[in-house]
Amino acid sequence: MANEEDDPVVQEIDVYLAKSLAEKLYLFQYPVRPASMTYDDIPHLSAKIKPKQQKVELEMAIDTLNPNYCRSKGEQIALNVDGACADETSTYSSKLMDKQTFVSSQTTSNTSRYAAALYRQGELHLTPLHGILQLRPSFSYLDKADAKHREREAANEAGDSSQDEAEEDVKQITVRFSRPESEQARQRRVQSYEFLQKKHAEEPWVHLHYYGLRDSRSEHERQYLLCQGCSGVENTELVKSPSEYLMMLMPPSQEEEKDKPVAPSNILSMAQLRTLPLADQIKILMKNVKVMPFANLMSLLGPSIDSVAVLRGIQKVAMLVQGNWVVKSDILYPKDSSSPHSGVPAEVLCRGRDFVMWKFTQSRWVVRKEVATVTKLSAEDVKDFLEHMAVVKINKGWEFILPYDGEFIKKHPDVVQRQHMLWTGIQAKLEKVYNLVKETMPKKPDGQSGPAGLVSGDQRVQVAKSKAQQNHALLERELQRRKEQIRASSVLPGIRIKEEPMSEEGEEEEEREVGEDEEPMDTSPSRGLHNRLANGLPAGRAAGGDSFNGHPPPGCANTPVAQELRAFVEATFQRQFVLTLSELKRLFNLHLASLPPGHMLFSGISDRMLQDTVLAAGCKQILVPFPPQTAASPDEQKVFALWESGDISDQHRQVLLEIFSKNYRVRRNMIQSRLTQECGEDLSKQEVDKVLKDCCVSYGGMWYLKGTVQS
Repeated sequence: MANEEDDPVVQEIDVYLAKSLAEKLYLFQYPVRPASMTYDDIPHLSAKIKPKQQKVELEMAIDTLNPNYCRSKGEQIALNVDGACADETSTYSSKLMDKQTFVSSQTTSNTSRYAAALYRQGELHLTPLHGILQLRPSFSYLDKADAKHREREAANEAGDSSQDEAEEDVKQITVRFSRPESEQARQRRVQSYEFLQKKHAEEPWVHLHYYGLRDSRSEHERQYLLCQGCSGVENTELVKSPSEYLMMLMPPSQEEEKDKPVAPSNILSMAQLRTLPLADQIKILMKNVKVMPFANLMSLLGPSIDSVAVLRGIQKVAMLVQGNWVVKSDILYPKDSSSPHSGVPAEVLCRGRDFVMWKFTQSRWVVRKEVATVTKLSAEDVKDFLEHMAVVKINKGWEFILPYDGEFIKKHPDVVQRQHMLWTGIQAKLEKVYNLVKETMPKKPDGQSGPAGLVSGDQRVQVAKSKAQQNHALLERELQRRKEQIRASSVLPGIRIKEEPMSEEGEEEEEREVGEDEEPMDTSPSRGLHNRLANGLPAGRAAGGDSFNGHPPPGCANTPVAQELRAFVEATFQRQFVLTLSELKRLFNLHLASLPPGHMLFSGISDRMLQDTVLAAGCKQILVPFPPQTAASPDEQKVFALWESGDISDQHRQVLLEIFSKNYRVRRNMIQSRLTQECGEDLSKQEVDKVLKDCCVSYGGMWYLKGTVQS
């Protein structure tokens, strides 16, 4: 109390926070000058800034008339820098060092405690500083003088050597090709000093206009240092409680946080993990663990997490293998990455790892040599794949790391079926890329392989016999129906039926499903373009809802399943005018995988129902004459095309489809001449390109219908 009485308050000053220049105000610290001279007295010739680096360069004039200025030294410096001949590129056009350059550097990165103050009429106005820059003289002109000196010496040496110049010997040049840059090497290069310097040098300079202290523009800008409204609305930051005000004056030191040890980038505590969104939590866990049962994942995420949301999220980053979840390949190998062992791009790595995962959906065991032979990848890459999801057993191979989770399979049949659809699509891609032989093992009813077991030849024969007995009655009815169709075709003119040879041997009938692989007959009139295209529905019959091959088309039915299926087919063929049955089934499986669990389309769609829906949607089957030695499967030989889409290119596409009903592959000039002949007009190159792009692909200088080319 005594100290306070001895030190009374003399004056109270109101403090205002001005924010008009808060993000634009910089403090420049110049080198020390005599007190009688200010930098505002020196003419500023130019100013420029690099905003991202907060780097400023100022060019100021030197008073050459000052008695302290050494004129001979100034002339010598100008001569060393520019040489004897002065031009427009010279640094010192007056042949005298009459200017000096100052370059800034940051004094501190944290300027939150600094402000510029302006005291006026008993009020203190504070403006936060955005940056503090120290200006130091730049001696880049000395580097330029050294460069000029080296050029002169090189020119003198070249002149001396030209007197006894002789023909140089031919030297051998070795050409080396750099290896693909790995991700680790790229990160080291990006963090190097040379790369950062190059990046800083690439930032363009922004030229500024300098205004002196007494300039009207400077006076106008200086008014923004005053708080524009003194009503207190702008100064709510200064209306704080004593504790808050003390915290603002003395914030906690940040050095303590910097001294804490930083965990490795691939390690994340569970407390930090649970602050992230659920999708990120699942992705991080699966990326680190690689293989995990669903029960373990739920225990890591916590009891309050909804299992349905987890199921929805896990399917985006992982695939189901033997009831367990294995992280997807594209999560481990992003698009622009490559193998650290061989430099193979991520796309090839993902394809090889998908092959390993698919093999584990078929069996508990995988042999590394078989994987390396099929994928053509290095032994180190294949070993990485296997170590993610398997353990090695001596003299046996690699066994899947986790036991078969039958409980999850029984509890979530919808998820299992969706994953089976995805694996079917992946298998089709792998068979095409690696030329795999299709599996002949009988499928399990739930579509998911269980623990692998051996099936003897006698067991296969028994299964085939029982299957043949079950289908015997259906086969008899099918044979009778075909005979009636053949008799009817002999009575009705103009109707052509595509016949298939009937197998007399029981083994072929045992492996054949009735109604799935049969070819429907063509009932379109045999004239014009229609007489060469099979399985087309006349418009009258399609609209009238007549039965098609003894079965009503699903598109004409009024069931929700049929309507959903037809909507998918119509939308698919509007995007892709020509599709094989194999490709259509693959797209349908992907469509099913995108649907929510329990959707009506999961009730089961047969191949026959899918084909009938395609024909009822206005498509036609094109009987492409495949070569006898073709390796295409029956589903790949069934080609369907949208006959009418409603645009101006319908007629052109119909002529093109007629050409491919007679030819497996065609040259472009033949297509061009046929289109001109049928359409009666000269089509432009753009119109022909559009029709070919819609329906065909080019391979080896020939054109094929989409999906029919055999590489």
